[in-house]
Amino acid sequence: MKDRAGRRRARRFAIGTAVVVALAGMNGPWLYRFGTEKYHQYKINQPEYKAANGKWEIVEFPEEYRQNTIHAALLRTGKVLLVAGSGNNQDNFDAKQYDTRIWDPVKGTIKKVPTPTDLFCTGHTQLANGNLLIAGGTKRYEKLKGDVTKAGGLMVVHNENPDKPITLPAGTRFTGKENGKTFVSKDPVLVPRAEKVFDKATGKFLRNDPGLGRIYVEAEKSGQKYATGTQDNYTVQGLSGADARNTYGIAEKLALDKKDFQGIRDTFEFDPVAEKYIKVDPMHEARWYPTLTTLSDGKILSVSGLDDIGQIVPGKNEIYDPKTKEWTYTEQERQFPTYPALFLMQNGKIFYSGANAGYGPDDVGRDPGIWDVETNKFTEVPGMSDADMLETANTVLLPPAQDEKYMVIGGGGVGESKLSSEKTRIADLKADDPKFVDGPSLEKGTRYPQASVLPDDSVLVSGGSEDYRGRSDSNILQARLYHPETNEFERVADPLVGRNYHSGSILLPDGRLMFFGSDSLYADKANTKPGKFEQRIEIYTPPYLYRDSRPDLSGGPQTIERGESGTFTSRAAGSVEKVRLIRPSASTHVTDVDQRSIALDFKADGDRLTVTVPDNKNLVQSGWYMMFVTDGEGTPSKAEWVHVP
Repeated sequence: MKDRAGRRRARRFAIGTAVVVALAGMNGPWLYRFGTEKYHQYKINQPEYKAANGKWEIVEFPEEYRQNTIHAALLRTGKVLLVAGSGNNQDNFDAKQYDTRIWDPVKGTIKKVPTPTDLFCTGHTQLANGNLLIAGGTKRYEKLKGDVTKAGGLMVVHNENPDKPITLPAGTRFTGKENGKTFVSKDPVLVPRAEKVFDKATGKFLRNDPGLGRIYVEAEKSGQKYATGTQDNYTVQGLSGADARNTYGIAEKLALDKKDFQGIRDTFEFDPVAEKYIKVDPMHEARWYPTLTTLSDGKILSVSGLDDIGQIVPGKNEIYDPKTKEWTYTEQERQFPTYPALFLMQNGKIFYSGANAGYGPDDVGRDPGIWDVETNKFTEVPGMSDADMLETANTVLLPPAQDEKYMVIGGGGVGESKLSSEKTRIADLKADDPKFVDGPSLEKGTRYPQASVLPDDSVLVSGGSEDYRGRSDSNILQARLYHPETNEFERVADPLVGRNYHSGSILLPDGRLMFFGSDSLYADKANTKPGKFEQRIEIYTPPYLYRDSRPDLSGGPQTIERGESGTFTSRAAGSVEKVRLIRPSASTHVTDVDQRSIALDFKADGDRLTVTVPDNKNLVQSGWYMMFVTDGEGTPSKAEWVHVP
């Protein structure tokens, strides 16, 4: 494999040199008139160049089908679900204009899908039955400091009554005992009853620990004079008797500071056959920027996010059961920053790479490690370089998944920091003492890099920006193939479109890659011209699809149990070198925890190819997969869809 990569690099150099020499042999004025851009277009369209570097092409939808795509997922039908919600556009949010498209990359058709609520910055993952679980989204857009007219913030409501909970309706008024200022709740809040605490040794009653409810409140009137600067206790207006004695509020500073986004509890399953959203039981916690990860038993873990008052969810994680379509809290709590990169390991535990996409304290839940969800034990994995620059980093489970090696790519400082990392870091979780070691470096510090696993076991790493949200015209128009077997990057053709915040990539069943989105803050180096959301789709065709032929694959079973085998037909069966099951992606905010490529054992007999699925349910999660075969030259077939129940 190393010799093959070396031959590709040598061939690409020879091709470029030959073209330059040929053109230089022509007269100088003609070469000048040809122009740099024309020459570039000429070069990248040569068959030899494409065979060595691949090719990028732009797909621009008709105007009525364009949208600000924030989320994308490959469906088991081979179509791609493109979700915008309000598309980071508050005008759309205020107008309740929420968008979803379904794109068929083979037929080129596009369809609008009714979108039930604002699924902007939701979480999603593939379910065993082929539906896509979607949970969370946007309740309120952020308000920048200069736009906030009423002081507001978090009110923690206490209930000291051990006999019953209490519900306070929206519009409840809270008046400070010291400051005398009144604040009004925006939503109803259920405050659980107090918990009686007894001495474990003697059984003697010790105290009541009050039940706590959290609610967002705003001042009755606009202006700085209605803000507070310190903590105060608040009387709840409208209560009497025992309720008045047992119920009160405590709030820290209630000010005209920036107010963050607020999340929603809504949950849906998207049916790829009916092509519609199906509403299911809502989460207990509202979440904006959550991560959804499949567990050993096929249930889905929902973690982190900003809640319905714009606060980071304080470690209250919950689990969705696809059979009952209901959510339950986990017994233990653990807090992470938003969109944490969480992956199911082969031992059933969860690996957290430390990468995340944006909100939360810089000193809570940032260290990478292995998490046992049942016991809440967390074992740190040391050795991470640029450990303070893991926000907006990408994490990919390197192929094949059996090796259990993870790569963390790039990243930046917390928040709007200018810091960015050119590092890649690799952790081998099968090692006796797992730790991160540096892999090959990128050329530039890179936030928001995209990483997609390919059927030949390479990983395409592309795009991103040097600065937060592409500030100062810092998009990186570069792409590389990472080869796990040699631990090397190979530079390939440059993308045509810059991709930073709100972008992503998806492997298609024909072996190509689709790229979507990008949301630059500014469009110039001086940071004076507002950026424009990138609505164009881009397709990268890897070098392996510019070879003379590719293996075929057909005729096998649609369902294969774990530990069982299935037989397919291929005229190239004798030349097959690899068989891979690749789980379809669900990508957003440099987070795609579904993506994994699993090696299958196989035997060839004439034109028959018998493959065997591993029996580890944590390695091969229940669901639909693309099955590719790859020949000795590294050329993959088109995928056959296989269901593992």
